[in-house]
Amino acid sequence: MAKEPCQHMPPLDAVKTAKAHECVECVKAGGHWVHLRTCQTCGETHCCDSSPNKHATKHFHASGHPVVSSAEPGETWLWCYEENIFYPY
Repeated sequence: MAKEPCQHMPPLDAVKTAKAHECVECVKAGGHWVHLRTCQTCGETHCCDSSPNKHATKHFHASGHPVVSSAEPGETWLWCYEENIFYPY
């Protein structure tokens, strides 16, 4: 059973999706990624913690933006860094 959404989660009808299937920071640095996550505050897409540079987590620590969604095709879930909550929808 999924946990209840936390106070940081966006309404499901307002979940931001990736503008492009790429990590904006990896593209700038010439890096590569494994999976992608989209920030629900600013809409930027970054690489996951399985990727060498872990840009999504770095973005959270630098910006304080707490929630990301999977930017992978067919995946519908949110993750809150603040609360450590995984929320499938």
